[in-house]
Amino acid sequence: MTTYWCEHAQLPDKVHRGVRITVADGRISEVATSTAQRDGDVRLRGVVLPGFANAHSHAFHRMLRGRTHSDGGNFWTWRKQMYAVTSRLDPDTYFALARGVFTEMLAAGYTVVGEFHYLHHGPGGRPYDDPNAMGEALIAAAEEAGIRLTLLDTCYLSGGLSSSGHLPLDEVQARFSDGSVQAWAERVEALRDTDLVRIGAAAHSVRALTRDQLAEFAKAVGDRPVHAHVSEQIGENLTTQMVYGASPVEHLADTGVLGEAFTAVHATHLSDLDLELMGRSGAGACFCPTTERDLADGIGPACELAVQDVPLSLGSDQQAVIDPFEEIRGIEMHERLKSHERGRFSTAALLEMGTSAGYDSLGWDGGRIVVGALADLVAVRTDSRRTSGVALGQIIFGATGADVTDVVVGGRRVVSGGVHALGPVDDLVAESILAVRAST
Repeated sequence: MTTYWCEHAQLPDKVHRGVRITVADGRISEVATSTAQRDGDVRLRGVVLPGFANAHSHAFHRMLRGRTHSDGGNFWTWRKQMYAVTSRLDPDTYFALARGVFTEMLAAGYTVVGEFHYLHHGPGGRPYDDPNAMGEALIAAAEEAGIRLTLLDTCYLSGGLSSSGHLPLDEVQARFSDGSVQAWAERVEALRDTDLVRIGAAAHSVRALTRDQLAEFAKAVGDRPVHAHVSEQIGENLTTQMVYGASPVEHLADTGVLGEAFTAVHATHLSDLDLELMGRSGAGACFCPTTERDLADGIGPACELAVQDVPLSLGSDQQAVIDPFEEIRGIEMHERLKSHERGRFSTAALLEMGTSAGYDSLGWDGGRIVVGALADLVAVRTDSRRTSGVALGQIIFGATGADVTDVVVGGRRVVSGGVHALGPVDDLVAESILAVRAST
């Protein structure tokens, strides 16, 4: 049993002073307020928040940070540069890169990540001796870094969708494909949950599976969390309408994918009918504001989804920024730009998007400082140049990931005083980038 004494902590109702959090078997067993520190308590300074959830991540995109932003283009030209990164990755370099990325996430306050994993095989699509070598590399990296992971193992069978139908895989995409839904399902079945890892599922997009394949996929996923890229681009909506006579959301509903276990990633360009279908199905949505603005995708219908009671979670996606505070603020600030009004979401609602909603979408019971929840905690400085003078209940509007000092996952402190248990985070990240660059 471990006890953490927090100078201040954000509980479901408000920020409380002198909060003692008792942890047993990785979960919160007691929460007491207005207490004094005792001998044996681990002190967490500043204000303690529930752990943040990164509900949509592509770890290998971290190689593109600061290298794809200044030359114009759009999502489709950026994608060519993204695909080029895959040529440098094998199980060893993937592990090295992911470990660095996951430690960067932890240092910023993320305690769980949903890794949307489709880089499965070797060059030309040749399976490794262990068909799950790349997924196992991600799992090993997460376990060494100490972050919770939902491995959203992704089914990816077509090279795209045009007005004439689904396109064949290109040379790069061959690494992503198992050839059939059955082969994908058989490979995923060999993966196992651990204390820190859950095995989820994803359909890459309606572009990457035919109607029959999506229907087969829906039957194969079982009770796993299921994610998919949905309506990120207007062009995706147009081609899906031309080929299937439906929007991507309608198409996912028709094929049985849409449901309570489903999260639509991006969901940027939704019709009124799409919004109604999302609400009726119990599905969630995951926005990635720093990526969606970097790639000029557009501003998603956050308020419209909220009206339909669709839970909204957040992700870092392409890793141009790894900072949960930036993603949270992005939701509110984008809405203000659209509506010319402030306070589109309450602070409590925004914090829920960044914490418990993401945990729920990834199949974990966390993101809340309540008895019974996973003991995942984040301590944030209140005396930095960014946070001095900030009202504690509005810390998400002032802080950045640089203000995170301590991170607890399952009751274990993995970041202390800004230093990860494996060493200084700056060094760990730099080493991971160099390991990939040195591989060619």
